Amino acid sequence: MAIQWKTKPFEALSVNELYDLLKLRSEIFVVQQNCVYLDLDGKDKLALHLFGEFEGKVVAHARLIKPGISFDNASIGRVVVDANYRDRKWGHDLMREAITGIALHYGESKITIGAQLYLKKFYESHGFVQTSEMYLEDDIPHIDMNRE
Repeated sequence: MAIQWKTKPFEALSVNELYDLLKLRSEIFVVQQNCVYLDLDGKDKLALHLFGEFEGKVVAHARLIKPGISFDNASIGRVVVDANYRDRKWGHDLMREAITGIALHYGESKITIGAQLYLKKFYESHGFVQTSEMYLEDDIPHIDMNRE
């Protein structure tokens, strides 16, 4: 069975889908990374939600954000894959789907992200280039990256 990708605006998410997306983000960004921060930043209502389901479970998620909300360019954020499925390389599939989704839904090819520094090579493999010095966001080293 393959992963099934879906893209929905906030209003179209079912209660169960929304719960599963937020649970996955909490498991990884708060618990696994031991980082207390407010994940619910108001952008979820403005974003398209790309998520992957496998055997009925949400295992991957990213927010697709139109230009002018997080950055001047379109943006991809809250990129996450369930730790139990990372050996399947679905993070790369997620990024390809996200980049395609930005072009399809927003007509944009320029994308800016705020990336965790340790994932620099991962994002470079998808055409992103570092555009800022390292900065701390919620005590985690980040860099801004652009894809033209």
